Amino acid sequence: MTFVPTDADPFDLFQSWMSEAEEKEVNDPNAMALATVGESGMPSVRMVLLKGYDERGFVFYTNLGSQKARELIANPKASLLFHWKSLRRQIRISGEVEAVSDAEADAYYASRPRDSRIGAWASKQSQPLDGMFELEARVAKFAAKFALGEIPRPEFWSGFRIKASRLEFWHDRPFRLHERVIYIHGLKGWEKERLYP
Repeated sequence: MTFVPTDADPFDLFQSWMSEAEEKEVNDPNAMALATVGESGMPSVRMVLLKGYDERGFVFYTNLGSQKARELIANPKASLLFHWKSLRRQIRISGEVEAVSDAEADAYYASRPRDSRIGAWASKQSQPLDGMFELEARVAKFAAKFALGEIPRPEFWSGFRIKASRLEFWHDRPFRLHERVIYIHGLKGWEKERLYP
C-alpha cells in the first residue's frame, strides 16, 4: 500500500497529513523543528509551532530579538521537520525565508489569548534572565499597562514564512522498507521522485 499518491500535489498532501495529525496526535500536531544557521556556520534547531500554511509557505511567529530570528534575518534559509510518532510519519521542508507582512502579524497577534499577548511584551527572548521573579515582575508590569483596551503588537514581534523549495514525505513501513517521496520545485513546477529508504 502506498501512502503517497502518484498524482498528489505536495501542499494537498501536506494538508491531508496535517489534518490526520490534528485528529490523532495528542499534543501539538503543529509542532515542528526549525533549523537555522548562525554566523559561525553552526546549525541550531528548536521546536516552534506552525501557525499558518499555504502554497506561499509555512509560517511561525517569534520575538525578533530571539536567536532564531537573528539567524534568519542574517541567513534567510531554513529547514523544518514535522514528526508524528503515533502516525509513523515525518515531513522535511527546506526553503528560503521571508518576513510576513505587518497585516499578517497584526491579525495573528490579535487572535492570541490576552495573556500570550502580554507575555510577548514581557519576554526579552534569548537574553539572560536573573530569575523567574524578574520575568513575573515584567508580566505584572505589562498586565497593568494594558489593563484596559487592546494590546498592540510589539514592533519586536512578528513572523517568518519558509517558502518551500523541497518537501520530503516519509512513512514508516515494515522491515524498514519505508516510503520516501520528495518534491523539488524547479523551472517546470514541482517535480516528484521516490527515494530508497
